[in-house]
Amino acid sequence: MIVIRLDRMLADRKMQLQELSDLVGVSIANLSNLKTGKVRAIRFSTLESICDALNCQPGDLLEYDPSSSRE
Repeated sequence: MIVIRLDRMLADRKMQLQELSDLVGVSIANLSNLKTGKVRAIRFSTLESICDALNCQPGDLLEYDPSSSRE
């Protein structure tokens, strides 16, 4: 399963979801769903914008965990 580490990146950057939403032009609701893993897809353009705003790589946000299972 792919685990989304957006919450960790936000904490590391001391950034709130609202600030990220303003920077990337994605609604707080959509970012919240992404942060909690309730989404099954993400556009590359959105991933690129988030990586740009957080100054990180996609691998910092997405992690493969074979021991996790989908709900």
